[in-house]
Amino acid sequence: MQAHPDNGAGDAVAARMRAMLVRAPLAVAFVNAGRFEVVSEHFNHLFGHGDETDLSGGELRQVQVSDAAALALQARQGAAFGAGRPLDEELEFVRGDGGRFWGRLQATPVLWEQPAGEAMWVVEDVSAARTQRLQPTWLAKHDETTELANRREIERRLAEHVGSRRHEPVSLLFIDIDRFSDVLQGMGAEVADHFLYGLGQMLVTKVRASDLVARLENDHFVVLLPDCDQHYAQIVAEKLRAGIAGYRLRWGLHRTRVKASLGVVQLQPSLETADAVLSAAALACTEAKAAGGNSVRVFVSNGAFEELAGA
Repeated sequence: MQAHPDNGAGDAVAARMRAMLVRAPLAVAFVNAGRFEVVSEHFNHLFGHGDETDLSGGELRQVQVSDAAALALQARQGAAFGAGRPLDEELEFVRGDGGRFWGRLQATPVLWEQPAGEAMWVVEDVSAARTQRLQPTWLAKHDETTELANRREIERRLAEHVGSRRHEPVSLLFIDIDRFSDVLQGMGAEVADHFLYGLGQMLVTKVRASDLVARLENDHFVVLLPDCDQHYAQIVAEKLRAGIAGYRLRWGLHRTRVKASLGVVQLQPSLETADAVLSAAALACTEAKAAGGNSVRVFVSNGAFEELAGA
């Protein structure tokens, strides 16, 4: 495309885009009509191409394992874009030397008003992570949707603290997303799963590396806080409540926000089992929900709760 004197702004945008594609540590490509239009340097390298070969201008088929796989991907992408959501999935790709790897493909239309037009692909090599997830030990301890610890693992870890003779304080948070049924009804199960995954990853960033975030079921999460007394657990709970209220799901044309109710409990002699601790935290959470949600309640002792008001 020739530059025009009055097209300085467009040239500047194009220059920035080229610089980003060269320097950004992301495997990004723009695709259209079954072909790669422009690919980043990192994208070329990921697929085994470099200075001598370039995927730009080539067919999408050359990075896929078969004609059938290419057609199926095209159909899934079209269906996702037509429904107003990105395509986000793991599939097997082929490198320039014929080797294969598992990649996470995140694809979105450049213009949602033209879902059949140009699209942007972002690909991440997830071969190692996928292999780990397929291990029986990993599957036994993790929730498939969020990749957080599952109920079995949180119960096991919690039981270790309940039975411990060490005197360090340990607390547990119980999180229930307010009106999550509205998200399911408005967006469907697939989009809701992406929301739960993103929410879970956000929760992990709000706590210490020594803490354990787990998904019990549905929209219920718990956070195990070793070496953490009730006072500090309240502070963490309030931080998580605010973090959830500020979290936004942007998934294609879908947008949503939620709030949450949280229950806090510090392990105490009257709570003799992991189930008892979980039940106490859940009861405190129920109190928060009954008070209108978006708030925190603390389990003090049997039948007693302390209010920690939310925003």
